[in-house]
Amino acid sequence: MNHISLFSRYEERVKKVAKTLGLSDEQTKVLLTPDTIAEPILEIKRDDGSMVMIPAYRIQFSNARGPYKGGIRFHPAADRDEVMLLAALMALKTAVVNIPMGGSKGGAQFDPKTYSSSEIERVARAWARAMKDIIGVDKDIPAPDVYTNPEIMGYMLDEYEHVMGHSEPGMITGKPIVLGGSLGRTPATGQGGVFVLEELLDILKMPHKGLRVVVQGFGNVGYAAASILHGLGYIIVGISDSTSAIYSDAGLDPEYVMKIKNEQGSVAKVPNVIVMTNEELLVAMCDILIPAALDNQIHKDNAGTIQASIILELANGPTTSEADEILNKRNIHVVPDILANAGGVTVSYFEWVQNRMQYAWTEEEVHARLKTIMVNAFHGVWEQAFRDHISLRDAAYQLSIKRIVDALHYRGKI
Repeated sequence: MNHISLFSRYEERVKKVAKTLGLSDEQTKVLLTPDTIAEPILEIKRDDGSMVMIPAYRIQFSNARGPYKGGIRFHPAADRDEVMLLAALMALKTAVVNIPMGGSKGGAQFDPKTYSSSEIERVARAWARAMKDIIGVDKDIPAPDVYTNPEIMGYMLDEYEHVMGHSEPGMITGKPIVLGGSLGRTPATGQGGVFVLEELLDILKMPHKGLRVVVQGFGNVGYAAASILHGLGYIIVGISDSTSAIYSDAGLDPEYVMKIKNEQGSVAKVPNVIVMTNEELLVAMCDILIPAALDNQIHKDNAGTIQASIILELANGPTTSEADEILNKRNIHVVPDILANAGGVTVSYFEWVQNRMQYAWTEEEVHARLKTIMVNAFHGVWEQAFRDHISLRDAAYQLSIKRIVDALHYRGKI
């Protein structure tokens, strides 16, 4: 399934919620139409002196609740359709956790693995120059995403401030700490998901310690979630990376698995485990399944055989609409991506607030504030789902869209 059909799936869900909320077709169209689509071409000089042209994107959805917020990815698949979908989801994500921001996403469509560090710096600076008029502390605040990091955010901050002629650290988040980054940002997405999961388990009266967890995807988010849960007494029975998956009834130590992966290039090199495919891992025996990799991993062909009773979506869009219907009928609790993985944007928001205050919080303060926001967001979604007898995903969409619609209404836009 490509990203055009992914956006169609998003449109389908929004239209369903809009109908429930009694919105007209014209009002629904406002929700589905981006405010801005910027797609400049970046002209980059390679180390060998040759020039390449790289498509770049920034798409903005609904600043009715506050300035736009969203990451920048450097990836060959970062095309207009992918960026459009992710920008739209960001608007819902900030609304569902009730932070005063809209949604955006950016990208540069190239493979950074084939570029030197100096070439990547040139791309970063070119992106910041190209987008200077539509980003800024009160307009749109970028952040790291796939194959971007604090170092790249630092280059973008420096270039933006150079071009604009003044200091503005709050124009971008995910920066190095020394440039105004926030403590607690790296594990924030995984940590936010764990806060939500533990609230759900309390409501379901399920024990925390001893539950078996499968984590599909072992990047920053999957690793953080696995490490936190392991420390809390959960048993991590399955882990996968982009090449393979491993499973062990006895449990896995995420730190040890990451050490082997870094040293030998694959989780499959871990001794005394069952090696399997990513597809096999998704349907392996566990209590909690955490998709933390790519979209469309749970679909109509495997949803009927998933053994987990809870799915915590730390990836964006890991479950298709057809799979959702199957999982709902099987009474499997799916914590949707726009709630489960919103910890990252929440701590990015904290960084923006600290930059505006010119005052840094301790890691303990960041952690406590994140927990408050994620717990409140979860209970808002759960209560809506319980009251209306709907899925957590439908409840999250209803809650977030209603907040956006209310803001648009009070601005006279809808």
